Amino acid sequence: MLHLQQTVRRKTKGIRTAWAWLCHKLRFLRVLNVINPFHYISILDWYIIRKFIGTYIYSIILIISISIVFDVNENLVKFTQYHAPLKAIVFDYYANFVPYFANLFSPLFVFIAVIFFTSKLASNSEIISMLAAGVSFKRLMRPYMISCVLISTLSFFLSAYVIPHGTVIRQNFETMYKNKKKNTSAENVMLQVDKGTIAYIQHYDNNQKCGYGFSLDKFENKKLVSHLTAMDIQYDTISDSKYHWTLSNWKIRELRGLREHITSGTKRDTIIQMEPTDLVYSKGQQETFTNPELKEYISKQKNRGNGNVVQYEVEYHKRIASSFASFILTTIGLSLSSRKRKGGMGMYLGMGLALSFGYIMLQTVSSTFAINANTPPILAAWIPNFIFAIVAYFCYKKAPN
Repeated sequence: MLHLQQTVRRKTKGIRTAWAWLCHKLRFLRVLNVINPFHYISILDWYIIRKFIGTYIYSIILIISISIVFDVNENLVKFTQYHAPLKAIVFDYYANFVPYFANLFSPLFVFIAVIFFTSKLASNSEIISMLAAGVSFKRLMRPYMISCVLISTLSFFLSAYVIPHGTVIRQNFETMYKNKKKNTSAENVMLQVDKGTIAYIQHYDNNQKCGYGFSLDKFENKKLVSHLTAMDIQYDTISDSKYHWTLSNWKIRELRGLREHITSGTKRDTIIQMEPTDLVYSKGQQETFTNPELKEYISKQKNRGNGNVVQYEVEYHKRIASSFASFILTTIGLSLSSRKRKGGMGMYLGMGLALSFGYIMLQTVSSTFAINANTPPILAAWIPNFIFAIVAYFCYKKAPN
């Protein structure tokens, strides 16, 4: 009898342990169900998301295809004149042309997509049916905002990490085969490469990565302690480390109180805290840097006391601000086109184009203010979003219930 009771207790304990484990797992599954984003997406949401993303991609393909036709027609003579190979035209130029301009005009494509398919839903009385079924306008915005998260994330990733590398290839192609002049040299460059260390180059050629008439002065307590000169200086492009330069026909004068120690030589490898990008500036150079490179360049130039980094700061903040434009313009587009009106969607498309171009123009104007009128770069980058956010708020308040 005692043995039977012990056996029953063991089996009961095993069942209780298994049941506690199962309940624990079910609680974990319930938590997963709560945090699972797909749990909050219904069939209606998937329907609108597919419409939104599909129309967005279709508008990009349509408008960019037209842009490529016009660009080919404009540059065909130059491509022929400079004997541009077909492979370079396709893969070096247009393969980087498409993502650059698609991302640049992404707010325009978002607005057109929202206006186009929402007006079509409204004209087919689908919006009215949704509202009549108890779906509030706030709830109707959920799939639109989910689509904006996807588009904004992709847009930011492209502008911050992918497109800058393609821009370098495209600009090199334009220099070779479109005779688009690019600044490749600099005269009388002076910059602070380290604390108390000033570098000077009389002439620098970026194509050869070589400078002539180089000097490097080191100061301690505002007194000159070392003066290095070299006939020419060559940047080592194959070195594993940055800032690696080779000096030719160099001489160092070290000032030790009233005494002077001079050393010289033919060749000397050295580390100097400067790069070719610090010496030559070309138009649009900030577009060729990824976000980490931009941040590093801005910090480095500020530490050197160089204040001419406004265009780089504007570019850095503009990439972040532009990714939020999709949310603002989508709210405006949905609020305007969700009503069923006579006359179709022509008026909405016209308003969408006008507002989108207004946003892009305001971005350009605010960037100019930052560069030429000492406006804080972060404010200049976000001014279009602030203004259009106010417009979006009033449109949302006027939207149908």
